Amino acid sequence: MTPDTILNRLLYKDSLMLVLNKPAGLPVHAGPKGGDNLEMFLDPLRFGLPRLPSLAHRLDRDTSGCLILGRHSKALRKLGKLFQQGRVEKTYWAVVDGAPPKEHGVLHAKLRKLTPKSGWKMVVDEAEGQAAVTEYRVLGRSDDGRRTWLECKPKTGRTHQIRVHCAHMGCPIVGDAVYGVPGVAPLHLHARGVVVPLYPTRDEPIAVEAPAPEHMRALLKACGFSDEADVAVAP
Repeated sequence: MTPDTILNRLLYKDSLMLVLNKPAGLPVHAGPKGGDNLEMFLDPLRFGLPRLPSLAHRLDRDTSGCLILGRHSKALRKLGKLFQQGRVEKTYWAVVDGAPPKEHGVLHAKLRKLTPKSGWKMVVDEAEGQAAVTEYRVLGRSDDGRRTWLECKPKTGRTHQIRVHCAHMGCPIVGDAVYGVPGVAPLHLHARGVVVPLYPTRDEPIAVEAPAPEHMRALLKACGFSDEADVAVAP
């Protein structure tokens, strides 16, 4: 990723916060196997400040879309408090296999981390899991009924929450190698938007949207999505 590339993926900037359109396939942190990660490319986002911006939250490696960064320690504390209080609204788009039982609903399945020798993953465990809540609604369906375009709003911040909840209701996300069918496509999960009440004196919170990524557009269009309806401007 070049300096121009990351600057072109900047969706929002003010004195406290940045919102970046993270590409799918790039982890946000360094991993045990090495390789590129987002934190290696943040230098162009200093905009004159002495320190690099820092992640206020995280997205999975294969999830694209809105990622919030704090520009300095004071901003990170403010953002951290908002996330802790559940006041940052996050909206995701997913293309799933099959169809949910209703046009909209709320999923309440509790989640627990499972660590077998083959690698960790999250599982539904109503006895010992942590509370996890996801609202969803259907935005479109493919003509053959095989795929559904969902809007998902997590009300809690559990790891892999949307991925596990979709799979649990019988609709795994397309391309989910852990909770769905591996090898068919990239993961079709996109952090579409964030709403951040960062400034108490303002009438409206900060609202930012990331355009639909290229790797999801074909299946989104099969479910009724149109480029004209995508009000966010693609980088």
